[in-house]
Amino acid sequence: MKNDNGPSSIRVLISETYDPWFNLATEDWIFNDMDPLTHILFLWRNQNTVVIGRFQNPWTECRVSKMEEDGINLARRQSGGGAVFQDLGNTNFTFLSGKNTFSKERNNFMITEAIKKFGIDSYASGRNDIMIDDIEGPKKISGSAFKEKRDRSFHHGTLLINTDLNKLENYLSPSRKKLTSKGIKSVRSRVTNLNVQNSEISHELLIESIIEQFQKAYGSNCDIEILNNDSLRKIEPLRNYYNRLKDWNWRFGETPKFNHHLNHKFDWGEIDAHIDSHKGLMTKVTIFSDSLHPDLIEEIIEVFPGNEYTEKGIERAISELLINLPFYQVELNEFRTWLISEIA
Repeated sequence: MKNDNGPSSIRVLISETYDPWFNLATEDWIFNDMDPLTHILFLWRNQNTVVIGRFQNPWTECRVSKMEEDGINLARRQSGGGAVFQDLGNTNFTFLSGKNTFSKERNNFMITEAIKKFGIDSYASGRNDIMIDDIEGPKKISGSAFKEKRDRSFHHGTLLINTDLNKLENYLSPSRKKLTSKGIKSVRSRVTNLNVQNSEISHELLIESIIEQFQKAYGSNCDIEILNNDSLRKIEPLRNYYNRLKDWNWRFGETPKFNHHLNHKFDWGEIDAHIDSHKGLMTKVTIFSDSLHPDLIEEIIEVFPGNEYTEKGIERAISELLINLPFYQVELNEFRTWLISEIA
């Protein structure tokens, strides 16, 4: 897999911050600003974050309310692929090249060779994954996604070193809901950490090995560029990307259309609700009910659309209803508690 065309122009950048929006914005900035004749390696980590793909629905991929309660970030990346949980036990890599010289196979080879330094044999599998074999069978230690423009491409992926797999399972498991979504769904795989195979492996040692393989593949060396929060102040395009990716409209407002069907029997009547949502907002609420309070049902149907499909959005709608219908305080508080629990 060695480059046979002589030394190439390369760059290696490492992020010192664990802010997911900074790191994803940095990736976008590098990608859009790069010289297509240069091969670039970007290495980074996120702290306690679920990252979803460009066209994914957060409500079908993760437990949004539970994440908010526990202080887990939600970030949406520019590339496709599935949802992943990331903490400091997970290392992220990004390879960026001109489209004519981009090679997924070369990138995978650099990663598997870097891992081999720790006595671990790994291999590319399917379109996106890197696997290892253990006594229980093949397990995934890396997933990838891709993006390309007219003259450039990037390939980014995760490497599980010692990620908290309990959190991964907890936050990536959507709650009991009847959801019909037009978004892309993740495919769950059996995963494992690299430190199960070698307890000495660490983020610092692994990225050192990846950089070594990157320089070897392109027959060139370069200084390491360190990025941190000061970069936001110095680089205006990076700051613009950061503000966009952190904004609610990007993280939730880009959600495809979906319908949530749910029902519950209260003492004051049975509710069979159908909530349509698009771009993170409730767009239509249809309720069938045997309640003896049709005015309550009519007000819910009228007030909920236009609010965010989040706990805060539900709280806002209920607060408005309590002003208009103070005599339904018990019913509205029960409805609020139930609906929030359903989207948790």
